[in-house]
Amino acid sequence: MLTTLDADSRFVFDPRGRVESAETPIAPRPAALDGLRLGILDNSKWNASKLLRGAQAALESSLRFAAVTYAVKHSFSKDADPDLIARLATDCDIVLTAIGDCGSCCSCCVRDSIALERMGVPSACIVTTEFVQETALTRAALGMPGLRPVVIDHPVSSITAEEVAARVAQIALQAQAVWLGR
Repeated sequence: MLTTLDADSRFVFDPRGRVESAETPIAPRPAALDGLRLGILDNSKWNASKLLRGAQAALESSLRFAAVTYAVKHSFSKDADPDLIARLATDCDIVLTAIGDCGSCCSCCVRDSIALERMGVPSACIVTTEFVQETALTRAALGMPGLRPVVIDHPVSSITAEEVAARVAQIALQAQAVWLGR
């Protein structure tokens, strides 16, 4: 964009922009998951509860959590309330968040996960294949490119019970790898 400052001067804006942020490392990873306190943050999107409840059951079939805290944020297009993030960080050792399957909900899930990671809680954020690039851009812009998401097939809102089960299997496998840093 070209802007005239006065009769003799012009200023050119570069529309490409530039992301500059200090890189923050992810939270330290546990050596094992058995005995940890699991937090689940549901962003209230369609099918998020089915995916998260299914993932909880799948994870509990092979892991023994000390406790499970299930929280729901009331708007998928806003970051979780800071008090909710603080409570999860206090009450949980690891957190699973979902679901990022559109623009605003994806970036909000990532920001929620980054907030938890900055408080020392390993967080697995579930996004769909269509929003992997947005997730990478959000993580870079917020200074945590090392935070790996859990990536499941797209779409999520209009899927069958069998498709929910297939995505739950993807979540259970990948979330463990994210939490353990593998």
